[in-house]
This record gives sequence, structure tokens and C-alpha cells, in this order.
Amino acid sequence: MKLLRVGPAGQERPVVMDASGALRDIGEPEIDGAFFASGGVARVRAALERGDLPVVEGEGLRVGPPTARPGKIVCIGLNYRDHAAESGLAVPDEPVVFMKAPDTVIGPYDEVLVPRGSVKTDWEVELAVVIGRRARYLDSREEALDVVAGYAISNDVSEREFQLERGGQWDKGKSCETFNPFGPWLVTADEVGDPQDLALRLWVNGELRQDGRTKDMIFDVAEVVRYLSRFMVLEPGDVINTGTPAGVAMGLPGQPYLRAGDVVELEIEGLGRQRQTVGQA
Repeated sequence: MKLLRVGPAGQERPVVMDASGALRDIGEPEIDGAFFASGGVARVRAALERGDLPVVEGEGLRVGPPTARPGKIVCIGLNYRDHAAESGLAVPDEPVVFMKAPDTVIGPYDEVLVPRGSVKTDWEVELAVVIGRRARYLDSREEALDVVAGYAISNDVSEREFQLERGGQWDKGKSCETFNPFGPWLVTADEVGDPQDLALRLWVNGELRQDGRTKDMIFDVAEVVRYLSRFMVLEPGDVINTGTPAGVAMGLPGQPYLRAGDVVELEIEGLGRQRQTVGQA
């Protein structure tokens, strides 16, 4: 099942995509933490199967993020060996964890803004995990996967100078406005199946830059969720960005960082496709 939100920014309407590709009003006020915590996914699935949901005319409508603003975005750094290598950093013994501001989230086709003073704005295609139930101190991989509501695409846009050369933690290179295009939809966990068997790719101005598979994660989805639950409470609606494969600008010859006018396209197998034009803040 594919859940999404359509309409102007701040006025998105929650819908579900049926098997024919038509959008249907889900009859819920929002797709957010309360929706997941109260069994919203099961309610929508049952209503869809009954044929109770009216069709929404979606042509020309903006596609927003598939969930409303999350309580937190937790990110895993250096989670692919080839990306760690291109970054010149050692493969971590434990997941590298940092946070990203929730207000970085924008729609999958919205404009990404290069921050003022930036010369090293970079791209990162990532599998995003959306939490469906409160999770704390999980003991097993099975428990970890059981709290996952579904998956989506994140572009973990990053400013490398802010992140790595300006002192302090990574967060200030990760939390600039528009730095987390998200969507186009949330695909429920049952439809995705094995999250460790998905291709993920990213193009800049039509040139393939990243081409990886989630099987190459150092710490897979189950371990990431289990691990994080030992350090923080994961709440319904929280998002986990699980890392990116090699091919970011920082690791390429000439370091072709993003500039206004560039076009970034990214996809993950079974989860759809994003496209952003880059602007200037």
C-alpha cells in the first residue's frame, strides 16, 4: 500500500494510491505519528479493500512529503563501505548516529536551496524507515522490523564544509532548509518485503552518480532500529535515514558540488522516484 499527501505546502491532503494508480481520500486528518500509533495503516487498508474510499483528482497537484513533520529524523552515517572509503574514513564498529532537523523535510519534487555561503552542497540517496509503533530497548531483529510502518526515499542533502570543516558536530551541515526531500510515497512494510534487496540510484543533470544496493549496508535496517532503541525512544512517525552508497560529490574527481540550476533525480526500487531542481537561498 502506498500512502502519500498531495496539495500545497502546509495544506496537503492524505491519500492512498490504489492498484490502478488512482488516488483515494483516506478519511484521516493526517498521516503522522498519531495516525500510525492508532492503527491508521490497518484502517486504511481495510477501507481500501472494502471500496469505501472516494477517488481524488490528483492531476496537477503537488506531491508533499508522505508523512507530516516527524518528531525526529535520525541518520546513520558511513553505513556503506564504499561511501566510507570515498570519504577517507574508517568503517565504523558501531552505527554512526546524528540527528537532522525535522523542518528540513520537503516534498520529493520541491526545490532544494544551496545555503548562503555554501560551496560544498552534496547529495545522498537513502532508504528512509518510518517508525509505526513506540520502540524502546528492543531485544531482537524481529522486534525491530515489527515496529517499521514502511519505507520511503530520502535525499539526505549535506553541506560538507559546514559538516566537516567548521568544527562541532555534523548537524549544522545536515539541517539547512530543504535538506531532506522525502517521498513521493510511503510504501508499507508488507509490500516492500526485504528492505535489504533494493537498488538505489541518483543522477545529477542526467549523469548517473550513485548506483548501489541496500544489501551493501554495513548495519542493516533491523540492526539499525534495534541499536537506536537502546539509546533513544523511537516514536510513531519518526524517520530513520539509513545511509548512502558511494558516488557523492565529495568523493568524485573534481568534487562537482551542487549549484543553482542543477537537477537531481533519485530512485529506490519499488519506492518511486524524486526530482529536484536546485536553487539559491
